[in-house]
Amino acid sequence: MSTIAPETALIYVMVTMSAVDSAMSDSELRTIGDIVKHLPAFKKFEPSRLISVAKECAAILQEDGGLDAVFGLVSDALPPHLRETGYAVAVEVASADLTVGQEEVRLLQLLRDALGLDKLVAAAIERGARARHMSL
Repeated sequence: MSTIAPETALIYVMVTMSAVDSAMSDSELRTIGDIVKHLPAFKKFEPSRLISVAKECAAILQEDGGLDAVFGLVSDALPPHLRETGYAVAVEVASADLTVGQEEVRLLQLLRDALGLDKLVAAAIERGARARHMSL
């Protein structure tokens, strides 16, 4: 049995992605809020809890081995049918400011491995995000 809910795990993924480069941009925070408000995976989640869940995640990340702890909680909490969703929300947050840095790329690789996702599945999710964020 998991110690956190799947919705909490998805928020942990997004917060971790946003914080990986030590700068949580307004566009990343806005993206997280939009995802929580609109994605079907959050239909049972109360959006007013977002800030407290994000703070919980940030506190864990500050501890020694915090990233491993967060990934352990996330992989335990996400059932197989939500693992691709977990990766997809991470990619959306990474793409929110229209630049994906090396720290974010590395975190996506670690997340893919932690969730046991196939490289082709991850590439398809990434390509979809790239297409959504293209401009004229």
